[in-house]
Amino acid sequence: MEQGSTRGRTTGRPAPAAYGDPAAGRVPEQTVRGEHTHSEPPAPGLDAEPGLGLGEPRTVRRHSVRGQILQALRTALVGGELVPGEVYSAPALGERFGVSATPVREAMQQLATEGAVEVVPNRGFRVTERTPRELAELAEVRALIEVPVMLRLARTVPAERWADLRPLAEATATAAARGDRAHYAETDRAFHRAVLALAGNEQLLAVADDLHRRSQWPLVSAPATRHGELVADAAEHTALLDALIAQDLAVVSSLVREHFTGAQH
Repeated sequence: MEQGSTRGRTTGRPAPAAYGDPAAGRVPEQTVRGEHTHSEPPAPGLDAEPGLGLGEPRTVRRHSVRGQILQALRTALVGGELVPGEVYSAPALGERFGVSATPVREAMQQLATEGAVEVVPNRGFRVTERTPRELAELAEVRALIEVPVMLRLARTVPAERWADLRPLAEATATAAARGDRAHYAETDRAFHRAVLALAGNEQLLAVADDLHRRSQWPLVSAPATRHGELVADAAEHTALLDALIAQDLAVVSSLVREHFTGAQH
């Protein structure tokens, strides 16, 4: 999406035709009536595989609707389809997903607690505009938490345990090679979570995962990540595993700090 003078308010672009097309995969009994749905940027849709990305609209199974929508919205944030500064209403997003506004509001409220969006009374949710300083601060906090943990793990975890994580590192490389930023964000988070999980501290995992997710939201003025940068970031995962296996603490510390700094683009 492009942004201009419409930042911070709903825009006047018409909604996609699928919004009002009963054949587009909507669930009639879940449709919300009487609320505006045509005064904002086009909303993202759910892919054919729940939680794996964005694609054409589809009907969502009710038992997992909130989780699927939350994942799709997070993917849209990372991919830049939800634009910083823009306002999105729950009814319009619900139309796009083929569900009622209620699970969308619930998902958006969760994103609000994570700092990804802010509530705009009587209008919807505005995607948070973030600054380079915020990303730098997140990188610093992540390093303060993860570097000491990884150094301790490097001294105690057997080499074969690190080797078991290579498929996760390879998954990040595959996503990077395709230039798929959204999927790379998922695989990158999975890799770091698997590394930290070896510490056996669930509170650490929760805090680190939240910081990681926040660090992946793009800046409003940031250019798209270049393919080479994404590939280089992915290569650092394999290099980190090699350093952990070798118990090279200096390289471990350096790689992790550089990885967090590089994630700010």
